[in-house]
Amino acid sequence: MNIRSLTRGDGVVIGAAVLLFIASFLDLYSIDGAPDSADLPSLWASGPVVLGVVLAGIIGAALVVISRGLPQVPKVAGLDLGQFGIAFTVFAAWSALGNIFDPAGGADNFEGSTSDGPSAGLGLILALVATLLMAAAALATPLVPALKGALIPAPRPAAPQPYGAQPQGGYGYPGAQQPGGYGQPQPGQPYGGQPQQAQAQPQPPAGDFSPFWFAVPVPRPLFAEDGSPTPIAELAPGTWYLAVEQRGPALVAQTQDGRRGVLQDTSGIQRG
Repeated sequence: MNIRSLTRGDGVVIGAAVLLFIASFLDLYSIDGAPDSADLPSLWASGPVVLGVVLAGIIGAALVVISRGLPQVPKVAGLDLGQFGIAFTVFAAWSALGNIFDPAGGADNFEGSTSDGPSAGLGLILALVATLLMAAAALATPLVPALKGALIPAPRPAAPQPYGAQPQGGYGYPGAQQPGGYGQPQPGQPYGGQPQQAQAQPQPPAGDFSPFWFAVPVPRPLFAEDGSPTPIAELAPGTWYLAVEQRGPALVAQTQDGRRGVLQDTSGIQRG
C-alpha cells in the first residue's frame, strides 16, 4: 500500500474514524437529574448503534483509505472498494442521526408512559459529528481540488539532471553516490593516462524548455506519444519523474524504466 497516494480528504476520513472510535466509549444516554456517579452505558452496549454506526463507519473509512492506497482497486459486484466504503460512511451517518432522535430505541413509547426517556449522550452526539464529517469527506474528495491534494508531499529531489542522464542513485533517490568516477584508470591504462572517451549523451530538446523533475498529487495516466487512448503507465504520488518536453498544456514524461509518454493532466504537479 502506497501511503503517498492518500489525499487530504483521506486524512479527514482517517481523523473522523479516530473520533468515532473514541466516541464509542462515551455515554450512549443522557438522563436529566442523574448523579455524576451514575454508570451510564457506552455505545458498545447497544447492538444497533455498534453495528449501524460504529462498525459501519470504521469499516467504511478503512475501505475508502485502502482503495486509495492500492495500485489496483479490487471490485465487488462491479463496484470498487472505495464506492462500498463511501456507502458505508453514508449509512453510518444516517444511522447515527436516527439514534440521536430516539436513543432509547422505542423503549419510552409504551402507552401510558409518563417519562420522555433518556436523551442522546455525549458519545452518540460525537458519533453523529464524526460520521457526518467522514461521509462528507469521502463524497467530496473526488470533487474538491483542495481535498485531492497529496496528504504527504513528496520530498524534493536534487537539482534536475540533463535530459538523457540517469539521476544519481536512480529515480527517487537523488544524491546517492555512484561507484567509480571520472579519471579513474582503466585496466591496462597507465597511471595518469586520459580516461576512455565517454559515450555521447543525448542533447536537450531545442527551444526554451528545460527538463525538470516533478511529482503528481494523485495517480495520473501516462499516454503513448502517438496519441493512443490506452495508457502505457500510471504515475504514482511520492515518486519523481522527469519532464523532457512541453506539448502545449501537456508534458512528455519519462518513467523509472525509461518509457516516455504524454501526461495530459498537469494540474497540481509539484516541481522539483
